[in-house]
Amino acid sequence: MKHTHDLLVAAETLLGDLMCLRKGEEVLITADTATDPRVPQALFTVAEKLGGRAMISTGAQLPFQGSLADPYIPKALAGLVKTCDVWVDVTFPYLAGSHAHDEAMKTQRVRYMLGGDMDAGAFQRLLGSIDLDPYFEMQAAFDAVFKEGRKCRITDPRGTDVSFTLMKSGLTKPRHADKPGMYLVPGTCSIAPKIETVKGEIVVTHSFHEYYEPLASPVTLTVDGPIRKVVGGGASRAPLERALLRAGGGKYGSVIHFAQGMHPAARMTGTCFVEDIRAMGSNAVGLGIPWWEPGGGENHPDTVLTEQSVWVDGEKVIEQGQVVGPAPLAALAGKLAPLHR
Repeated sequence: MKHTHDLLVAAETLLGDLMCLRKGEEVLITADTATDPRVPQALFTVAEKLGGRAMISTGAQLPFQGSLADPYIPKALAGLVKTCDVWVDVTFPYLAGSHAHDEAMKTQRVRYMLGGDMDAGAFQRLLGSIDLDPYFEMQAAFDAVFKEGRKCRITDPRGTDVSFTLMKSGLTKPRHADKPGMYLVPGTCSIAPKIETVKGEIVVTHSFHEYYEPLASPVTLTVDGPIRKVVGGGASRAPLERALLRAGGGKYGSVIHFAQGMHPAARMTGTCFVEDIRAMGSNAVGLGIPWWEPGGGENHPDTVLTEQSVWVDGEKVIEQGQVVGPAPLAALAGKLAPLHR
Protein backbone atom coordinates (compact mmCIF):
# COMPACT_ATOMS: atom_id res chain seq x y z
CA MET A 1 0.00 0.00 0.00
CA LYS A 2 1.16 3.54 -0.70
CA HIS A 3 -0.42 5.44 2.17
CA THR A 4 -3.06 5.07 4.83
CA HIS A 5 -4.69 8.06 3.09
CA ASP A 6 -5.59 5.82 0.14
CA LEU A 7 -7.51 3.48 2.44
CA LEU A 8 -9.41 6.35 4.00
CA VAL A 9 -10.38 7.60 0.53
CA ALA A 10 -11.64 4.12 -0.37
CA ALA A 11 -13.60 3.87 2.89
CA GLU A 12 -15.16 7.28 2.35
CA THR A 13 -16.16 6.32 -1.20
CA LEU A 14 -17.84 3.18 0.13
CA LEU A 15 -19.55 4.61 3.20
CA GLY A 16 -20.14 8.23 2.28
CA ASP A 17 -20.79 8.07 -1.47
CA LEU A 18 -22.04 4.58 -2.27
CA MET A 19 -23.80 3.68 1.01
CA CYS A 20 -24.97 7.24 1.85
CA LEU A 21 -24.07 6.96 5.54
CA ARG A 22 -26.09 9.42 7.60
CA LYS A 23 -25.13 11.05 10.87
CA GLY A 24 -26.17 8.97 13.85
CA GLU A 25 -26.53 5.69 11.96
CA GLU A 26 -25.26 2.48 13.54
CA VAL A 27 -22.39 0.94 11.53
CA LEU A 28 -21.28 -2.67 12.02
CA ILE A 29 -18.08 -3.92 10.41
CA THR A 30 -17.72 -7.72 10.54
CA ALA A 31 -14.23 -9.17 10.12
CA ASP A 32 -12.56 -12.49 10.80
CA THR A 33 -9.17 -13.72 11.93
CA ALA A 34 -7.92 -13.78 8.32
CA THR A 35 -9.08 -10.24 7.44
CA ASP A 36 -6.42 -7.62 6.67
CA PRO A 37 -6.97 -5.46 9.79
CA ARG A 38 -6.22 -2.24 7.90
CA VAL A 39 -9.54 -2.53 6.04
CA PRO A 40 -11.95 -2.63 9.01
CA GLN A 41 -9.87 0.01 10.79
CA ALA A 42 -10.16 2.40 7.83
CA LEU A 43 -13.91 1.77 7.66
CA PHE A 44 -14.26 2.40 11.41
CA THR A 45 -12.28 5.65 11.21
CA VAL A 46 -14.34 7.01 8.31
CA ALA A 47 -17.67 5.90 9.79
CA GLU A 48 -16.88 7.88 12.96
CA LYS A 49 -15.70 10.86 10.91
CA LEU A 50 -19.00 10.89 8.98
CA GLY A 51 -21.01 10.89 12.21
CA GLY A 52 -21.87 7.21 12.40
CA ARG A 53 -21.69 5.08 15.53
CA ALA A 54 -19.32 2.32 14.51
CA MET A 55 -18.01 -0.95 15.89
CA ILE A 56 -15.85 -3.78 14.58
CA SER A 57 -16.81 -7.39 15.35
CA THR A 58 -14.05 -9.92 14.70
CA GLY A 59 -14.66 -13.67 14.89
CA ALA A 60 -13.08 -16.91 13.78
CA GLN A 61 -12.87 -17.43 10.03
CA LEU A 62 -15.86 -19.49 8.89
CA PRO A 63 -15.28 -22.83 7.17
CA PHE A 64 -18.16 -22.30 4.71
CA GLN A 65 -20.28 -19.51 3.28
CA GLY A 66 -24.01 -18.90 3.40
CA SER A 67 -26.37 -21.26 5.20
CA LEU A 68 -23.60 -23.85 5.54
CA ALA A 69 -21.97 -21.44 8.01
CA ASP A 70 -24.99 -21.35 10.35
CA PRO A 71 -23.60 -23.77 12.98
CA TYR A 72 -20.39 -21.71 13.27
CA ILE A 73 -21.85 -18.21 13.70
CA PRO A 74 -21.90 -16.98 17.33
CA LYS A 75 -25.35 -16.08 18.66
CA ALA A 76 -23.97 -12.74 19.81
CA LEU A 77 -23.07 -11.83 16.23
CA ALA A 78 -26.46 -13.00 14.95
CA GLY A 79 -28.01 -10.52 17.36
CA LEU A 80 -25.72 -7.63 16.40
CA VAL A 81 -26.41 -7.78 12.68
CA LYS A 82 -30.13 -7.10 13.19
CA THR A 83 -29.60 -3.86 15.10
CA CYS A 84 -27.42 -1.81 12.74
CA ASP A 85 -28.25 0.50 9.84
CA VAL A 86 -25.13 -0.13 7.75
CA TRP A 87 -23.32 -3.48 7.78
CA VAL A 88 -20.03 -3.88 5.92
CA ASP A 89 -18.97 -7.54 5.87
CA VAL A 90 -15.28 -8.20 5.17
CA THR A 91 -15.33 -11.82 6.32
CA PHE A 92 -14.39 -14.58 3.90
CA PRO A 93 -16.14 -16.96 3.58
CA TYR A 94 -18.77 -14.27 3.92
CA LEU A 95 -21.96 -14.13 5.98
CA ALA A 96 -24.37 -13.42 3.12
CA GLY A 97 -26.95 -16.17 2.78
CA SER A 98 -26.60 -17.36 6.37
CA HIS A 99 -29.62 -17.44 8.67
CA ALA A 100 -28.18 -14.46 10.57
CA HIS A 101 -27.94 -12.48 7.32
CA ASP A 102 -31.46 -13.46 6.29
CA GLU A 103 -32.84 -12.29 9.65
CA ALA A 104 -31.02 -8.98 9.30
CA MET A 105 -32.54 -8.45 5.84
CA LYS A 106 -36.03 -9.15 7.22
CA THR A 107 -35.77 -6.16 9.55
CA GLN A 108 -36.03 -3.84 6.51
CA ARG A 109 -33.49 -1.65 8.27
CA VAL A 110 -30.06 -2.96 7.34
CA ARG A 111 -28.00 -1.96 4.30
CA TYR A 112 -25.54 -4.84 3.82
CA MET A 113 -22.36 -4.60 1.74
CA LEU A 114 -20.60 -7.86 0.83
CA GLY A 115 -16.93 -6.86 1.01
CA GLY A 116 -15.45 -10.36 1.23
CA ASP A 117 -11.71 -10.96 1.07
CA MET A 118 -10.41 -7.53 0.05
CA ASP A 119 -7.01 -6.84 1.56
CA ALA A 120 -5.76 -3.27 1.79
CA GLY A 121 -4.50 -3.23 -1.81
CA ALA A 122 -7.71 -4.64 -3.28
CA PHE A 123 -9.82 -2.32 -1.13
CA GLN A 124 -7.92 0.74 -2.34
CA ARG A 125 -8.12 -0.30 -5.98
CA LEU A 126 -11.80 -1.33 -5.98
CA LEU A 127 -13.18 1.59 -3.96
CA GLY A 128 -10.49 4.27 -4.05
CA SER A 129 -9.56 4.12 -7.75
CA ILE A 130 -12.93 4.37 -9.47
CA ASP A 131 -15.20 7.20 -10.56
CA LEU A 132 -18.60 5.74 -9.72
CA ASP A 133 -20.71 7.96 -11.99
CA PRO A 134 -19.32 6.82 -15.37
CA TYR A 135 -19.10 3.26 -14.09
CA PHE A 136 -22.80 3.11 -13.24
CA GLU A 137 -23.68 4.82 -16.54
CA MET A 138 -21.81 2.02 -18.31
CA GLN A 139 -23.51 -0.62 -16.14
CA ALA A 140 -26.96 0.68 -17.13
CA ALA A 141 -25.98 0.44 -20.80
CA PHE A 142 -24.66 -3.09 -20.23
CA ASP A 143 -27.92 -4.17 -18.57
CA ALA A 144 -29.86 -2.75 -21.53
CA VAL A 145 -27.99 -5.09 -23.89
CA PHE A 146 -28.27 -8.22 -21.72
CA LYS A 147 -32.08 -8.22 -21.67
CA GLU A 148 -34.37 -11.03 -20.61
CA GLY A 149 -35.25 -13.41 -23.43
CA ARG A 150 -32.17 -12.78 -25.57
CA LYS A 151 -29.82 -15.60 -26.59
CA CYS A 152 -26.29 -15.51 -25.20
CA ARG A 153 -23.12 -17.43 -25.99
CA ILE A 154 -19.81 -17.33 -24.07
CA THR A 155 -16.45 -18.71 -25.27
CA ASP A 156 -12.84 -18.40 -24.20
CA PRO A 157 -9.42 -19.49 -25.55
CA ARG A 158 -9.31 -22.51 -23.17
CA GLY A 159 -12.33 -24.22 -24.71
CA THR A 160 -15.35 -22.70 -23.02
CA ASP A 161 -18.36 -22.71 -25.33
CA VAL A 162 -21.72 -22.37 -23.60
CA SER A 163 -25.09 -20.98 -24.71
CA PHE A 164 -28.27 -20.03 -22.85
CA THR A 165 -31.29 -17.74 -22.77
CA LEU A 166 -31.00 -14.61 -20.63
CA MET A 167 -33.34 -13.86 -17.73
CA LYS A 168 -33.68 -10.80 -15.51
CA SER A 169 -30.98 -10.54 -12.86
CA GLY A 170 -32.27 -11.12 -9.33
CA LEU A 171 -29.92 -8.57 -7.74
CA THR A 172 -30.15 -4.84 -8.43
CA LYS A 173 -26.99 -2.72 -8.34
CA PRO A 174 -28.04 0.90 -7.85
CA ARG A 175 -25.71 3.90 -7.84
CA HIS A 176 -26.59 4.63 -4.21
CA ALA A 177 -27.15 1.91 -1.61
CA ASP A 178 -29.49 4.11 0.38
CA LYS A 179 -32.31 1.62 1.01
CA PRO A 180 -32.37 -1.57 3.12
CA GLY A 181 -31.07 -4.61 1.28
CA MET A 182 -28.00 -6.45 0.04
CA TYR A 183 -25.35 -4.73 -2.08
CA LEU A 184 -22.10 -5.68 -3.83
CA VAL A 185 -18.84 -3.85 -4.47
CA PRO A 186 -19.05 -2.24 -7.95
CA GLY A 187 -17.21 -3.92 -10.79
CA THR A 188 -19.26 -6.87 -12.05
CA CYS A 189 -22.07 -6.69 -14.59
CA SER A 190 -24.63 -9.49 -14.38
CA ILE A 191 -25.22 -12.01 -17.17
CA ALA A 192 -28.18 -13.96 -15.81
CA PRO A 193 -29.02 -17.31 -17.46
CA LYS A 194 -32.33 -19.13 -17.46
CA ILE A 195 -30.70 -22.07 -15.75
CA GLU A 196 -32.50 -24.89 -17.55
CA THR A 197 -31.29 -23.50 -20.92
CA VAL A 198 -27.55 -23.54 -20.12
CA LYS A 199 -25.78 -25.98 -22.43
CA GLY A 200 -22.13 -26.55 -23.34
CA GLU A 201 -18.74 -26.66 -21.68
CA ILE A 202 -17.22 -24.14 -19.25
CA VAL A 203 -13.49 -24.19 -18.52
CA VAL A 204 -12.59 -22.46 -15.25
CA THR A 205 -9.18 -21.54 -13.84
CA HIS A 206 -9.98 -20.41 -10.27
CA SER A 207 -12.54 -21.49 -7.69
CA PHE A 208 -14.04 -20.37 -4.40
CA HIS A 209 -15.17 -23.68 -2.94
CA GLU A 210 -14.04 -24.14 0.68
CA TYR A 211 -11.47 -21.40 0.11
CA TYR A 212 -10.30 -19.42 -2.93
CA GLU A 213 -7.48 -20.69 -5.11
CA PRO A 214 -6.08 -20.85 -8.64
CA LEU A 215 -6.84 -24.42 -9.71
CA ALA A 216 -3.95 -26.85 -10.14
CA SER A 217 -5.16 -27.23 -13.72
CA PRO A 218 -8.34 -26.00 -15.44
CA VAL A 219 -11.63 -27.70 -14.61
CA THR A 220 -14.15 -28.39 -17.36
CA LEU A 221 -17.85 -28.36 -16.45
CA THR A 222 -20.18 -30.11 -18.90
CA VAL A 223 -23.64 -28.58 -18.63
CA ASP A 224 -26.98 -29.56 -20.16
CA GLY A 225 -29.52 -27.90 -17.87
CA PRO A 226 -27.86 -29.35 -14.74
CA ILE A 227 -24.09 -29.82 -14.49
CA ARG A 228 -23.49 -33.31 -15.88
CA LYS A 229 -19.75 -33.79 -15.47
CA VAL A 230 -16.72 -32.22 -13.75
CA VAL A 231 -13.26 -33.13 -15.05
CA GLY A 232 -9.71 -31.84 -14.66
CA GLY A 233 -8.35 -29.68 -11.89
CA GLY A 234 -5.90 -32.15 -10.39
CA ALA A 235 -6.02 -32.16 -6.60
CA SER A 236 -8.10 -28.96 -6.70
CA ARG A 237 -11.09 -30.88 -8.03
CA ALA A 238 -11.71 -32.62 -4.69
CA PRO A 239 -12.70 -29.51 -2.66
CA LEU A 240 -14.65 -28.15 -5.63
CA GLU A 241 -16.65 -31.39 -5.97
CA ARG A 242 -17.26 -31.47 -2.21
CA ALA A 243 -18.57 -27.91 -2.34
CA LEU A 244 -20.80 -28.67 -5.34
CA LEU A 245 -22.29 -31.75 -3.69
CA ARG A 246 -22.90 -29.90 -0.41
CA ALA A 247 -24.52 -26.93 -2.13
CA GLY A 248 -26.54 -29.14 -4.49
CA GLY A 249 -27.89 -31.58 -1.90
CA GLY A 250 -25.85 -34.50 -3.23
CA LYS A 251 -25.95 -33.40 -6.88
CA TYR A 252 -23.75 -31.00 -8.83
CA GLY A 253 -26.58 -28.50 -9.29
CA SER A 254 -26.69 -25.95 -12.08
CA VAL A 255 -24.97 -22.84 -13.40
CA ILE A 256 -26.88 -20.04 -11.69
CA HIS A 257 -25.03 -16.90 -12.78
CA PHE A 258 -22.42 -15.46 -15.12
CA ALA A 259 -20.87 -11.98 -15.07
CA GLN A 260 -18.48 -9.62 -16.84
CA GLY A 261 -15.70 -8.02 -14.82
CA MET A 262 -15.68 -4.30 -15.68
CA HIS A 263 -13.65 -2.57 -12.96
CA PRO A 264 -10.92 -0.42 -14.55
CA ALA A 265 -8.49 -0.75 -11.61
CA ALA A 266 -9.08 -4.39 -10.62
CA ARG A 267 -6.20 -6.84 -10.94
CA MET A 268 -6.30 -10.60 -11.42
CA THR A 269 -3.92 -11.61 -8.64
CA GLY A 270 -5.19 -15.12 -7.87
CA THR A 271 -5.37 -14.22 -4.17
CA CYS A 272 -8.56 -12.15 -3.80
CA PHE A 273 -11.82 -13.55 -5.10
CA VAL A 274 -13.75 -10.26 -4.83
CA GLU A 275 -11.11 -8.42 -6.88
CA ASP A 276 -10.33 -11.19 -9.39
CA ILE A 277 -13.93 -11.46 -10.60
CA ARG A 278 -13.97 -7.70 -11.22
CA ALA A 279 -10.85 -7.68 -13.41
CA MET A 280 -11.72 -6.77 -17.01
CA GLY A 281 -13.10 -9.80 -18.80
CA SER A 282 -13.27 -12.14 -15.81
CA ASN A 283 -16.44 -14.13 -15.39
CA ALA A 284 -17.79 -15.19 -11.99
CA VAL A 285 -19.62 -18.44 -12.68
CA GLY A 286 -21.90 -19.39 -9.77
CA LEU A 287 -22.82 -23.05 -9.29
CA GLY A 288 -25.33 -24.96 -7.18
CA ILE A 289 -29.01 -24.32 -6.47
CA PRO A 290 -30.60 -20.89 -7.09
CA TRP A 291 -31.63 -19.01 -3.97
CA TRP A 292 -35.28 -19.01 -5.11
CA GLU A 293 -35.53 -22.82 -5.10
CA PRO A 294 -35.83 -25.14 -2.04
CA GLY A 295 -32.39 -25.87 -0.60
CA GLY A 296 -30.83 -22.93 -2.42
CA GLY A 297 -29.12 -19.92 -0.99
CA GLU A 298 -25.82 -18.13 -1.00
CA ASN A 299 -23.96 -21.34 -0.20
CA HIS A 300 -22.93 -22.04 -3.76
CA PRO A 301 -19.32 -22.36 -4.94
CA ASP A 302 -18.10 -19.82 -7.47
CA THR A 303 -15.64 -20.41 -10.28
CA VAL A 304 -13.79 -18.01 -12.57
CA LEU A 305 -13.01 -17.98 -16.27
CA THR A 306 -11.04 -15.23 -18.00
CA GLU A 307 -10.63 -13.61 -21.44
CA GLN A 308 -14.20 -14.39 -22.33
CA SER A 309 -15.93 -13.49 -25.57
CA VAL A 310 -19.69 -12.99 -25.49
CA TRP A 311 -22.40 -12.83 -28.16
CA VAL A 312 -25.98 -11.59 -27.61
CA ASP A 313 -28.48 -12.56 -30.30
CA GLY A 314 -25.54 -13.30 -32.60
CA GLU A 315 -23.82 -9.92 -32.13
CA LYS A 316 -20.37 -9.96 -30.55
CA VAL A 317 -20.46 -7.73 -27.46
CA ILE A 318 -17.22 -8.77 -25.75
CA GLU A 319 -14.02 -10.03 -27.37
CA GLN A 320 -11.50 -11.69 -25.02
CA GLY A 321 -12.61 -9.47 -22.16
CA GLN A 322 -12.95 -6.17 -24.03
CA VAL A 323 -16.33 -4.63 -24.84
CA VAL A 324 -16.61 -4.16 -28.61
CA GLY A 325 -20.30 -3.42 -29.16
CA PRO A 326 -22.91 -2.18 -29.51
CA ALA A 327 -21.29 1.21 -30.18
CA PRO A 328 -22.91 3.16 -27.28
CA LEU A 329 -21.88 0.51 -24.74
CA ALA A 330 -18.38 0.19 -26.19
CA ALA A 331 -17.93 3.96 -26.02
CA LEU A 332 -18.93 4.09 -22.35
CA ALA A 333 -16.75 1.09 -21.49
CA GLY A 334 -13.81 2.69 -23.30
CA LYS A 335 -14.00 5.75 -21.03
CA LEU A 336 -13.51 3.72 -17.85
CA ALA A 337 -10.06 4.24 -16.40
CA PRO A 338 -8.54 3.97 -12.93
CA LEU A 339 -8.26 7.12 -10.86
CA HIS A 340 -4.77 8.11 -9.73
CA ARG A 341 -5.00 10.32 -6.67
